[in-house]
Amino acid sequence: MAAELHVELVAADRNVWSGEATLVVARTTSGDIGVMAGHQPLLGVLESGPVTIRTNEGTVVAAVHGGFISFADNKLSLLAEIAELADEIDVQRAERALDRAKADTDAAAGRRADVRLRAVAGH
Repeated sequence: MAAELHVELVAADRNVWSGEATLVVARTTSGDIGVMAGHQPLLGVLESGPVTIRTNEGTVVAAVHGGFISFADNKLSLLAEIAELADEIDVQRAERALDRAKADTDAAAGRRADVRLRAVAGH
């Protein structure tokens, strides 16, 4: 069994997910990063993108839009502006939002809808 780290995924309005994980993969302004137990301490800025949390029981995927990531003492904190678990995402609603964003040329809304759909696909 792989060593575990404690993970907290928190959005501005709620605690999204908390538990033990063997690996977390997130997108930062410096690129994608994978964090496992014993990783060097880090502090980074999250980009919009799916976050994958691997546990001994399976995989949790969330759509994350901005925020910060920090790791120290085997505790990983993902502090997001917006975060949704893939299970919570309404695919049809996200597809409609993506279509609207393309029609309105709203790049930010398009990115959010695209991230939601990628999170569901990766789930």
